[in-house]
Amino acid sequence: MKTVILGVTGGIAAYKSCEIVSRFRRLGYDVRVVMTKNAAEFVTPLTFESISHNKVVIDTFDKTREFEIEHISYAELASAFVVAPATANFIAKIASGICDDMLSTTVAATKRPVFVCPAMNVNMYENPVTQSNIEKLTRLGYRFIGPESGMLACGVSGAGRMSEPEDIVAEVDKFLTPIADYRGKTVLVTAGATREAIDGVRFISNRSSGKMGAAIADAAAERGAKVIFIAGYMTAPLPANAEIIRVGTTMEMYEKTLSEFRRADVVVMAAAPGDYKVGNYSPSKIKAEKLTLELVKNPDIAAAVGKDKGATKLVVFAAETEDLIKNATKKLKAKNADLIVSNDVTTEGAGFDVDTNVATLIEAGGAMTALEKMSKRELADVILDAVKNL
Repeated sequence: MKTVILGVTGGIAAYKSCEIVSRFRRLGYDVRVVMTKNAAEFVTPLTFESISHNKVVIDTFDKTREFEIEHISYAELASAFVVAPATANFIAKIASGICDDMLSTTVAATKRPVFVCPAMNVNMYENPVTQSNIEKLTRLGYRFIGPESGMLACGVSGAGRMSEPEDIVAEVDKFLTPIADYRGKTVLVTAGATREAIDGVRFISNRSSGKMGAAIADAAAERGAKVIFIAGYMTAPLPANAEIIRVGTTMEMYEKTLSEFRRADVVVMAAAPGDYKVGNYSPSKIKAEKLTLELVKNPDIAAAVGKDKGATKLVVFAAETEDLIKNATKKLKAKNADLIVSNDVTTEGAGFDVDTNVATLIEAGGAMTALEKMSKRELADVILDAVKNL
């Protein structure tokens, strides 16, 4: 889930910011509100907390919250920062690098896109100093939305009216989610390798990095989906905009997937769970010249989902070394999947722990698409396109 940090400063237009929060929430964004003390004179923090379902931050020295460098954590958490309304005073502060409250400090600390929505008296807006500050911030990469012309709170008509919440949210949403064809959908992705313990220190695993699953999760989130990400052991970074569920063994991945997949419209089984677990596990480190392992079959996660998936679309993967199409088609039917992404891991650029893949997509209806080598992130969008068209 993408996060919008909404900064609210002390202007009469602060009441409109409540609608901004509500509209972002309806689009599926997580919204965190940071207010100035003056803003709290216009709208109570409780109002924003009730709409956003998150604690409102105001005071840099709030002793009641959990210990955390909040302006840094919020700056990193943000997918985008929106300041609405932005007073002439606040615009001047960020243009001058002044950080004297939680909001100005957080804006200064963020490397994410910052959208500024001015709201002030027409004379203040047209003041050469204000215009110079806006021009400076624009050159530095800040994005301005509005202001509009119209009747102002002071009773005069002119430029300085904050843009309507609908327009502000639409412009930010277009930036954050330019393609929103998965909005309103939930996509569950499994990724990474599982580990099956041999003894207290050793385990059996495989070479899966989790890169393909993470790429699919990132692509789905960018296209507006809510993403549930069930991750085994990964060398790839976890996706930023997903609900993360960590697991260790194949049985743990099986249990979590079976308990969560009914929440999803699409399930993508990109993980590489171990087919076997060790039947003669020892809690103590085994010390022997020769070690014989008894391997016991693990449950088939994809088949279990396929058996009970209903209208949920199921995507599975087949990493093969020979008879690619034959083996992938057999697996597609056995799992009752809607789409299988098959690849020959002996092909250059298609193996484990690389950033590219060479795949062939096979649909349950028989349609087949052979793809050239591409990045896993590019392939993720091709897979989502195929699922959308099923």
